[in-house]
Amino acid sequence: MKKMIVITILLAVAALVGWRVTASNGHAPAQYRFVEITRGDLAAVVAATGTLEPVTTVQVGTQVSGIIENVLVDYNDPVTAGQIVANIDTTLLAAAVASSRAQVERAEADLRQAEREYRRLDALHAEKLISESEHYTALYNLDLARAGLKSARVDLERTEINLDYATIDSPIDGIVVQRSVDPGQTVQSSFSAPELFLIAGDLTAMQILVSVDESDIGQIAEGQDVSFTVQAYPDDLFAGTVRQVRLQSVTTENVVNYVAVVDVANPDGRLLPGMTATVDFVVDQATDIFYVQNAALRYRPDQEVMMAVMERKRAARQSRGGTARPDSARASEGAGAGARPGGGQGGGIAAMASGGLPDGMGMLWTVDESGEIDLIMVRTGISDGTNTQVRGRNLEAGTQIIAGVSRSTTATTSSPFQQNQSAGSPPRPGGF
Repeated sequence: MKKMIVITILLAVAALVGWRVTASNGHAPAQYRFVEITRGDLAAVVAATGTLEPVTTVQVGTQVSGIIENVLVDYNDPVTAGQIVANIDTTLLAAAVASSRAQVERAEADLRQAEREYRRLDALHAEKLISESEHYTALYNLDLARAGLKSARVDLERTEINLDYATIDSPIDGIVVQRSVDPGQTVQSSFSAPELFLIAGDLTAMQILVSVDESDIGQIAEGQDVSFTVQAYPDDLFAGTVRQVRLQSVTTENVVNYVAVVDVANPDGRLLPGMTATVDFVVDQATDIFYVQNAALRYRPDQEVMMAVMERKRAARQSRGGTARPDSARASEGAGAGARPGGGQGGGIAAMASGGLPDGMGMLWTVDESGEIDLIMVRTGISDGTNTQVRGRNLEAGTQIIAGVSRSTTATTSSPFQQNQSAGSPPRPGGF
C-alpha cells in the first residue's frame, strides 16, 4: 500500500515538472482559437446612423377655417400637382363673398354721389357763390368715396381668394404619406396653418440624414461613396453618395454631431421614409492585400512564453552562426532594443507586448509544425473596424494565427492534473 502511495506521488511530481517545462519552452499550453490571414480587398470606414427621408416633403395645410366636407385621397395615394385632395364647406365663405360684393356696390354708389356733389359745388365755387371751405369739403368727400371703393374691392378679392382656398390641392407630384383629417372635422386657421396632409415627392430618389460625430466629420466629404443597411433587409447592402455636409452642429448630452446628407437611389421602392440606416462612409480602400482579424493583433501570450520564444530564436541564430536571422527576430530586436538593461531580446519583446510597439507595427502569434508558439512581426495598414491590413515578408493566405484562448484557463492558472481535453473538443496544436 505504501509503495502505491509513493508511486502516485512520484507520478504527480513528474506531471507537474513536465507541465512547467512545457510552458517555459513556449509550447501551446491551452486550446487556442485561430483565425486565418486572408488575401483580398479591404475598406476603412466611418460608421454612423441616420434616417431615410424623401428628398422633397410638403406639408399641405389650409389658410381658412371651416368644416372638412370631402377628403379625396388616402395614405399611399399618388397625386399630381393641382389635383384636389380635400374640400372645406363653403357656406360661410360664400356668404362673405356676397357681403363683400354688396359693399363694393355701396361704395360705387357713394362715389357717384360724391362726384355729382363735387361737380355742383365746383361750379358754384367758380362763380364765387360758396366759400373755399365748402369747396374743399366736397373735394375731400370725393377722395374719400374713391378710397372706400378701392377698400371694398380689395375686401371682395380677399373673400374670393378665401373661397378658392376651400378647395385644397396638391402642390407637387408625389405620394400621400400622412393624412391628418377626416370628413366632418373642423379645422381652425390661426397663426400657423394646420397640417392636413404630408406629401412626399418622388420616392425613387431618397436621402439619408446621417449624424456624424465631430471626431469623424473631418473624414467625410462631398462625393464620397457610402454603403448602408436597414433592419428591414439585414442581408442587403445599399449604396449612396454624400451630397452635403451641413455646417450647423447639433449638441446632444454634450456630444457634438454634424449632419451629412446622403443621396440614395430607390428604384424598386423598398426603402421607406423613416427607416433607420446603419451607414459606412468609405474613407480608404486597398485591393489584393493581406488582412487579419483585429483580435489576432490584440492577442498576447504570457511573458514566460514570450521569453521562451525569444530564447529559442536566439539559440537558432547561434546554431546558424548568427546569419540568416528570421525577419520576425530582426523586427523584434529593432523594436525592443534597450527595453531592458543589457539589451536582452527577451526584455525587448516583453516591452513591446506591454504596449511599446511603434506605430504601424503589430505582433501575430502562431503555432509552428512542432507545436511551439512562434512570433510574426508585421506592419499594419487600414482597418474596417473588424479586420486590419498586415504587411510583412513570407506572409501567406491561410496561415493560422492565434486570436485567443477558447477556454478560461491558461498555462499560468490551470493545473496539470485537470483533464487535458474536454469531450468533443479538437486536439490542441502540436499534440499538447
